[in-house]
Amino acid sequence: MGQRHHHYEAAFESWLRAARLPYVMVDEKKRSLIADGSLKSLDFIVSPPQGDRLLIDIKGRQFPGSERSTTAKWNNWTPAADLKQISCWESLFGENFRGLLVFAYETDQPARFPELAPFFCHKERYYAFYGVWLDDYRRRTRMRSHSWETVDLSAQDYRELRFRIEDILLNQADTPSKEKVAG
Repeated sequence: MGQRHHHYEAAFESWLRAARLPYVMVDEKKRSLIADGSLKSLDFIVSPPQGDRLLIDIKGRQFPGSERSTTAKWNNWTPAADLKQISCWESLFGENFRGLLVFAYETDQPARFPELAPFFCHKERYYAFYGVWLDDYRRRTRMRSHSWETVDLSAQDYRELRFRIEDILLNQADTPSKEKVAG
């Protein structure tokens, strides 16, 4: 099992269940061993109705402009090492598996952002999920912090590359129940 005490992962799992998509939540406590060390665990392996199987790493962020957010920017940073680790998982799983970063944005004020509706409600918190393919992210990444070893995308690149996760995962699956969707 993954770290269900992280509300972003728990919300995404709840969304997957509501969408009735087959998935495995990976146990983050046990790193996989490989010849030259260990690999950071993924968060989810998801099998959408069409296309590649997805190797997903969740990146929880506060939605810009929310009361708890400290910035007006769509934060999309990640540790640089995570990109290498997910890429390694792609190689290990092989053909038909593709890395995907999912940015889970929480907001405490969904009514302020009607353009982002519908939000997914989980335990009285509201989330919007956006994805960026690992290969696209790696191609346009830039160093955010040398000391923290983090990378991100420029605002323009992020706008161009991100997509609502529903657009990829719900091609032919049922949409989440109306009870779970706010907006």
